[in-house]
Amino acid sequence: MSQTTVLYLAKEAFGAVILVGGPILGASLLVGLLVSIFQSMTQIQEQTLSFIPKVIAVVVILLLLGPWMLSVITGFTTNLLNQLVSFGTM
Repeated sequence: MSQTTVLYLAKEAFGAVILVGGPILGASLLVGLLVSIFQSMTQIQEQTLSFIPKVIAVVVILLLLGPWMLSVITGFTTNLLNQLVSFGTM
């Protein structure tokens, strides 16, 4: 397997990870930021307050974008398995 093939596969894997994990991490970050702003404004210092909204946000994102995320992962896996034969001949 050549260096260009390895770099191509690494780029594709990194892109798939960003596409799949980005919306979940972004929603969790945004909800955590909003809850922390709310906590600082109201002076509520409960540590577990941000946990439930984050879980709800992640579940909503998974319900809304789950099929798209699955198609990204299956597309990457299909591409990888289709190229598997060519990896052995290099």
